[in-house]
Amino acid sequence: MTGFASAPGAVAAQATTPRTGRRGSSDPRPRARLRSSLWALLFVGPLLFGVLVFYIWPIFRNAYFSFTTWGAFGGATWTGLDNYETMLGDPDFWRAIVNTLIYVGILLLGIPVAVLFAALINRPGLRFAAFYRTAFFLPYVAMPAAVAMVWRIIFNGDFGILNYTLSLVGITGPNWLSTEWFALLSVGLVGMWISLGFNLIVLSAGMRGIPPEMYEASTLDGASRTRQFFSITVPLLSPSIFFVSVMTVITGFQVFDLLYALMGTQNPAINQTQSLVYLFFAHQQAGDNGYAAAVGVAILLLVGVFTMLQFRMQKRWVTYD
Repeated sequence: MTGFASAPGAVAAQATTPRTGRRGSSDPRPRARLRSSLWALLFVGPLLFGVLVFYIWPIFRNAYFSFTTWGAFGGATWTGLDNYETMLGDPDFWRAIVNTLIYVGILLLGIPVAVLFAALINRPGLRFAAFYRTAFFLPYVAMPAAVAMVWRIIFNGDFGILNYTLSLVGITGPNWLSTEWFALLSVGLVGMWISLGFNLIVLSAGMRGIPPEMYEASTLDGASRTRQFFSITVPLLSPSIFFVSVMTVITGFQVFDLLYALMGTQNPAINQTQSLVYLFFAHQQAGDNGYAAAVGVAILLLVGVFTMLQFRMQKRWVTYD
């Protein structure tokens, strides 16, 4: 009886006694965590190395060069804030900021257009919807130089198809790419056309995530398609619209290749239409690397400020429920 009575106590003692590892460790979990962390570092390490070498290090290096002046045969001399003082007093710099903001504004105007097209393409029962998405997306993946070549022919002031179409109704079209404000508007419209495909794909994916039961219930309540669009589609699509708007602002501040391919370097209107990145390129080509680095720092700060403002304002109009 005594042996049978002591058996539960022995079992309880064994259950409460901590198990030891092979080398006397009381808990093998830290070793397992270390091993999993090493495996995670092994897989993430190449990506982190690439980010540090090709993204983080150039940012700090460029910031250092912005405080230097370069000679004709190389070599950087520390000059402090001279480049920033010159930049802030340069009218071309402020004009480039205005041009870049105008270009960003034109691109943002393309987001409502993309929302409208996405709503039309995602209508139930629409035939060839995949073909339409592909057709809209093709300009986004096409080479900017090839796109610019086509649009330079369209915008040509002498034999372009745009001015020819306007002449049919008695309107004399301007020289689109060599007149100051028309050139900026032309570059912005082409950029909007290119970005439409990316925005359309993102917004279409967001629309497919909206529960169809909400449209069915609103239909039973007598809501029209227009009412459904503004009361259901747009509010529930606001996270996708916010993402697209952030990407559009960042892309707009980086405009260069399209502007360079459309305008060229000998265009009489290039000084009035150049963007911040084009200004950076022009001074770097002229050997003024310190000033160009200061412009690069200004671009980084402006992108950071506008992105922060977008994230601060999202609480007022973005719906995540």
